[in-house]
This record gives sequence, C-alpha cells and structure tokens, in this order.
Amino acid sequence: MEICNRESRLYASCHEKIHREETFRQGKVSTLRELIDALHDAFKTDHVDIDHVQDLMASYKSNPLEWKKYAKFDRYRYTRNLVDEGNGRFNLMVLCWGEGHGSAIHDHANAHCVMKVLQGELCETRYAWPSVSEGSDDTKELEELERNTLRLNDICYINDSLGLHRVENPSTMNPAVSLHLYSPPFETCSVFNKQTGRKTSCKVTFWSKYGEKRNREIQNTRDPEDN
Repeated sequence: MEICNRESRLYASCHEKIHREETFRQGKVSTLRELIDALHDAFKTDHVDIDHVQDLMASYKSNPLEWKKYAKFDRYRYTRNLVDEGNGRFNLMVLCWGEGHGSAIHDHANAHCVMKVLQGELCETRYAWPSVSEGSDDTKELEELERNTLRLNDICYINDSLGLHRVENPSTMNPAVSLHLYSPPFETCSVFNKQTGRKTSCKVTFWSKYGEKRNREIQNTRDPEDN
C-alpha cells in the first residue's frame, strides 16, 4: 500500500479515482458511521491520499452519542480503544485521557497518524529524532520542535519524517477524548527518554475493542509506556 499527499501524488493519471475523491471532499460526513464507511472507501485500493483522509477526519463533528460506547477510561493512564480495523489497512481508535494523563514520547513505526479531538483539550509536543548513534554511549536531551494546543474538533497529523511527539491532557479537572487513525496498523513502536534520547520498544495494545471491555489480565500486561 502506498500513501501519498497532494505534494507527492503517485496516481495523478487516474482521473476516475481523483474525481471520486474530490466528490467526497465537496461533501461532509455527518456521522461516525459515515466517516468509517468513507475511510473504508479511501483505503480500498493500494494508493491512498493521506490529505483526503485528513479531510474526512476534519469533516466529522464530534457527537458523544456516537462515540461514548468506545470511551473506556482508566484511573491511572490513558487508554486505546479500537473502533474499526479497516480491513487490515488502518486502525481507527478512541483514546481516553484522564486528568493529567499523557503518553510517552514515541514514534509511529513508519505509519501515518491523524488525530482529532472529540472532547476536552490536548497538548501535542513534537520533538526531533535523537542524534545519538546506535551503540554509542553519548546521550543528549531531545530537542523540542513545537508545542500545539488542540481543542474540540481540531485535527493534527504526524509521521516519522516529521519527528516524534508526546500527547497529554493538560487539564487537572476535565477528561479528554480523541479519535486516532493509524495506517498501516502497527503492534509495536519505540518510546524515547526525553533526557537521554534512548529508545525502548513498546507493544501497542487495546484497552477495549468495538465497545466491549477486554480481559483484565490482558489490560494489566501493558508495557509502562504511559505516564
């Protein structure tokens, strides 16, 4: 599967596909179900325009009545809750952030990530890749590139060419919820120590799938990737 953006379109000669995608852009999905169906359509071939995917994610306006069944919170850390597997081409998930919860600094395992805020407010901090060489004992604090505040219905996009990032709920009073799309799906990623740049492999797991709670033993085996 090849994923491109408008600046590096790989299938510009495919007029029929471009026309269909432009038609989608002119309309707007109004429900979560419509968004999922439109994403399945966007990912049904081996050539995917990630800008079109972002347009779809942006067009959906958060409706808690639609996503609340996926919103499973944990008292101590944020949770990933699988909504749709996208026929193996993408994962769509709801992430729930309790007050003050945040992720570790992490990469995206050569995948594309689109994130949308469904409730509350999130802070995204992006970092440059560490300059430490493999096998070297040198350590150096990660360089912060930018910090963004994401509010209701805002979206952001990241892939490994843009660096690493950390996402956190800055509020000490209000929980936050976000919708994430990863393509292609991945089961492991790397997390990074801010002070040294050292990385550690981390397994990506789900707190729940399709709105159903998972076995507590599975949930408790999660690596300590979160704060």
